Amino acid sequence: MRFSIAKPLAAVASLAALISPTLASDPGQILQSNSLNTCQENSGFTASLFNVVFTPNNNSANVDIVAVSSIQGSVVFDVAISAYGYQIIRKTVDPCTAGLAGLCPMTAGKIPLNFNLPISPDAVKQIPGIAYTFPDLDAKVKVFINMTDGAQAGTSVACVEADISNGKTVDLVGVKWATAIVAGLSLASSAVVSGLGHSNAASHVAANALSLFAYFQAQAMIGLTGVPLPPVVQAWTQDFQWSMGIIELDFMQNIFTWYQRATGGTPSTIFDSLTTVSVQVEKRSVDLVEPLISLSKRAVAMMPRKMIEPLAEVTKRDLAKRGNIQTGSGSYIVYGIQRVAFRAYIESTNLFMTGLTFFCIFVVFTVLCVAAFKGFCELAVKQKWMSNEKFLEFRNGWFTVLKGILFRMTLIGYPQMTILCLWEFTQNDSAAEMVLAVFFLFGMTITLGWAASKVIRIARRSVAMHRNPAYILFSDPQALNKWGFLYVQFRASAYYFIVPVLGYTLLKSMFVAFAQSKGTVQAISFILIEAGALIAASVLRPWMDKSTNSFNIAICVMNFINAIFLLIFTDVFNQPPLVTGVVGVVLWIANAIFSLVLLIMLIVTTVIVFFRENPDARYQYMADDRASFMKSQTQLTTTTELDALAATARGDKGGYKPGLDLDDDAESISSDSVRRSVNAKGMMPSSATNSVSNGSYGNPPRSPVDPSMPLFPADGHRSPPQYLRQQPSGNFPQRAPSPYGAQQRTASPSPYGGSSSNLSSNFRAQNNASPAGFRSQNNAR
Repeated sequence: MRFSIAKPLAAVASLAALISPTLASDPGQILQSNSLNTCQENSGFTASLFNVVFTPNNNSANVDIVAVSSIQGSVVFDVAISAYGYQIIRKTVDPCTAGLAGLCPMTAGKIPLNFNLPISPDAVKQIPGIAYTFPDLDAKVKVFINMTDGAQAGTSVACVEADISNGKTVDLVGVKWATAIVAGLSLASSAVVSGLGHSNAASHVAANALSLFAYFQAQAMIGLTGVPLPPVVQAWTQDFQWSMGIIELDFMQNIFTWYQRATGGTPSTIFDSLTTVSVQVEKRSVDLVEPLISLSKRAVAMMPRKMIEPLAEVTKRDLAKRGNIQTGSGSYIVYGIQRVAFRAYIESTNLFMTGLTFFCIFVVFTVLCVAAFKGFCELAVKQKWMSNEKFLEFRNGWFTVLKGILFRMTLIGYPQMTILCLWEFTQNDSAAEMVLAVFFLFGMTITLGWAASKVIRIARRSVAMHRNPAYILFSDPQALNKWGFLYVQFRASAYYFIVPVLGYTLLKSMFVAFAQSKGTVQAISFILIEAGALIAASVLRPWMDKSTNSFNIAICVMNFINAIFLLIFTDVFNQPPLVTGVVGVVLWIANAIFSLVLLIMLIVTTVIVFFRENPDARYQYMADDRASFMKSQTQLTTTTELDALAATARGDKGGYKPGLDLDDDAESISSDSVRRSVNAKGMMPSSATNSVSNGSYGNPPRSPVDPSMPLFPADGHRSPPQYLRQQPSGNFPQRAPSPYGAQQRTASPSPYGGSSSNLSSNFRAQNNASPAGFRSQNNAR
C-alpha cells in the first residue's frame, strides 16, 4: 500500500519541481517535528516542548521532550504514520522492550526526556524517498497511549500527534523579491512612460500592474484567515505577505517592542520561549478547539488550586481577543493572522506596527523618488542632457502629479491597512497603537471615499455639458494627474466602478479581521464576495478594453476558486483527509502557474513599451474616445489647424483653456469660470458672457467645442477627414449631424458673439497656428 501513495505523490512532486525549481537550501535528508498536539479529549499526556529530528543516514532520532503526564502504569504506544491523510505505517511499540527510560512504567508528573532513539533499517526502508524531497510535506505521526494493566487495560488514555517536516518549503525569499520587484518596476515604468507622452500605453501597464498587485494581496488574505490550511498553502501564501507590509527586520522589531512597552502595552514573548515551550501551528478547525478546555484542566490538575484560573474562561477569552491559545501544559497554538506573524518571525503584538511602518516607508520613499526625479529632469534640461520637451508636463505640474501618486499609494495600501487596523481593534496592544489604527483607518477611508465622490461629480458634470464622461475626465491635465488613479483603468462610462472596488476591499478586510476564530464563516463570506466580484466583472466588464477585462476577469475566477478551496479546508464537508491534502497541493500548483503567467505577461508588456518606437500603437483605441482628449505624442496631428483645435479641446496650460481645471481652485465648469477664463484673454464680449451665464443656449449647457467636430469622432477613427486637411480656411464645410444629438451648424452664430468663421479667424489671430510660434509666444509671456 505504501507504494500506491508514493507513485501519485512522485508525479505531483515532478510537476511541482517544474513550477518551483529552486526550493529552500537542502539541509540533508531529515524528518523533524517541533510540536506535539493532542488529538483526544481528556488526554493524560501533553508536552510543552517537543523537538524530534530523524536522520536516516545514521538510523537514529534525537528526542528532546518536556512532557506532563497524569498516567500511571504500564502502557503500549500505537503508532500511525500518514502522509496527506493516507496511512503509510501502523505499528505497536512497547516502551519496555524499546528501552525508553522513564516511560516503563509511566508515572504522573513532569517528564523531561532527551535521548537518541535508534531506528531499525527495516523501518527506515518503509519511508518513501519522496518524503525527504517534497516541499512542505503534510505528514504526521499519531500515537495512542493504551493501558495494559489495571481497570483501564486496553483503553486509550492519551493521544498525541506530531507534524512532520523535511526542511523543504515553497516559502522562499527569492519568490518574495521577484514578485515585489516586478510589481514595483511595472508601476514605476507606467509613470515614466506617461511622462514621455505615451498615455495609452502607460494606462495599460499601470492597470495590469495594479491588478497583479491586488491578486498578490488576495493570496496574502487567504493566509491571514483563521481557516486551517495545509502546510503547502501556508507556505505559498506566506510568499505574498510582503504585499501586506509583513516584513521582518530585527532592529525594527526591537523598536516596536520598546514602543509598545513605552505606551502602556505588554509585548508577547513567544520567540523568547521557544527553547522551553512549543508553538503549534493550528491545522484543524479553530471551531473545534473547545475540547482543549477539558484537556487543559486535566493537564494542570496537579497544580495548586489558587494558581489556576478557570480554564474555560481563559480559553474563550484568548479565542475572542488574542487569537492564540496557551494550553495548560504551556505550549501555544497560533492560527490566522498570528500564524502568519509566527511564520514571519514577528511577535504578534508587533504585527500592526510592522505593517504600518512599512506602508509609511513606502509612501515616503515614493515621495523622495518623485522629488529626486523632478530635480534630475531640471538639471538635465539645464545641462542640455535632454531636450526641453522631455517630461515637460511633469516638470510644469509635478506637485499635482505627486498628489495623484500619493492617492495611488493610498489605494494600493488600503487592503493592508484596513485588515491590520481592524484587527488591532480586537487586540488593543497599547493605547498609542489604537490611536494610530483609528487615524489611519478612517483617514484613508475618508480620503478615498472623497476622491471617489470627486470623480463621480466631475464625470456627471462632463455628461451634463458634453454628453460624454470622457471629455472632462481625460482632457484636463490636473484632473487626470490627480484623480486619474481612480478611473483611468476603467472605461469612461464605468467611472463609478471604483466605489464597488473600495466596498469589496473593506468588506473582505472586515471578515478577515473580525472573524479570526470562525474559519467557516470567513470561507463562506469569501465565496459570496468573490462570486459577486466575478459576476460584476463578467457582466459589466468595466475595464478600459477587452484585454484588460480578460486579465481582471481571470483574476476574479482564480480568487473565486481559491475561496471554494478555502471552504474545503474548513472540513465542513467532512471529507477524507486525503482530499484536503490533495486540494492543498492543487491550490499551490494552480496559483503558481497562474502567477507565473501573469508575471510573464506584465514583464513582456513593460519591456515592449520601452523598446518600441510607438508603444501606443500596440493597443487598440478605447471605445470611450479618451485618446481624443488625452495628451499623447501619437494622437496629436501635425496639421496646424488641428493643433490649435486640439489645444482648445484639451485645455492646455499654454493655450486656450475654457475652464477645464477641476482642481481645488476651480471646482466646476460653471459659467463664471468660463467667463473669467475667457475674459482674461479678451475673447468674449460681456453681452455674450451674460447670455451664456443666463443659460440661453439650452439646458444642460453646451460645450464651447462641438463634440461632433472631426477631432472627436464617435466611430473610433483618429485622423480627420481628408477634405478638412486640405482646407486651411476657417470656413469649414457642412458636417454631418453629431451622434450626440447636436444640431447641424454651418456658419451659425458663435456663442462668443460671431460666426464660426470669425471665431476661427479670431482664434488664429490670437493663437499662432504654428507650433513654433505658439511656443515662442508662450516664452515671450
